[in-house]
Amino acid sequence: MNDVPTPVLLLVEDDEVSRKLIRAVLGSKGYEIREADTMESARRILNEMRPAAVLLDMRLKDGDGLDLARYIRAAPRLSQVPIIAITAQALKGDEQRILEAGCDTYLSKPIDTRALPRVVDGFVQKGR
Repeated sequence: MNDVPTPVLLLVEDDEVSRKLIRAVLGSKGYEIREADTMESARRILNEMRPAAVLLDMRLKDGDGLDLARYIRAAPRLSQVPIIAITAQALKGDEQRILEAGCDTYLSKPIDTRALPRVVDGFVQKGR
């Protein structure tokens, strides 16, 4: 019997195709995925649970992912949760803005399906 709990990730992404891909890749690696497609739904989920990590799209229908990253970092109960930004933004200065907002790292879209589980595993296994 395995007494190690399944790590639960929060995926905050408003694009269904991206959610489906990430869910398939990380689900096959043993992660449980909770999903939010808006900042508001992500906040509700974060009020209910503390995920092992947050995968956060930077551009959401209802706001900027950087604002949600700052919200997570400001909440004492969540402040140490790893945040992995997922972004199509590749402009000069974006990496610095993402890291300054409290994200631990970022992955560019389109998602590299080989790199995604390695990055997530690294943060989840070391507990940030």
